[in-house]
Amino acid sequence: MEEKETFLKIVREKSEEFRNLEKSHKEYEEQLEKLDKIKFLSQEEIVEKNRIKKLKLQGKDRMEFLLGEFKKKLSLKN
Repeated sequence: MEEKETFLKIVREKSEEFRNLEKSHKEYEEQLEKLDKIKFLSQEEIVEKNRIKKLKLQGKDRMEFLLGEFKKKLSLKN
């Protein structure tokens, strides 16, 4: 677990894009939590919730891609 945290720390230091994606991911999570507290969502809220979920997933996919790229770069250096 410590190795993974060290790796994430390096990626965060080196990649502004990754930091921004993490920040957005957290904001999307908070927005979804607020929407989840609403018992009956309006049609607009349902659309917004689905939109946020898609953005969150796209961001997560991009973060995973960046992590893979960093792993490749690190393995090439070794």
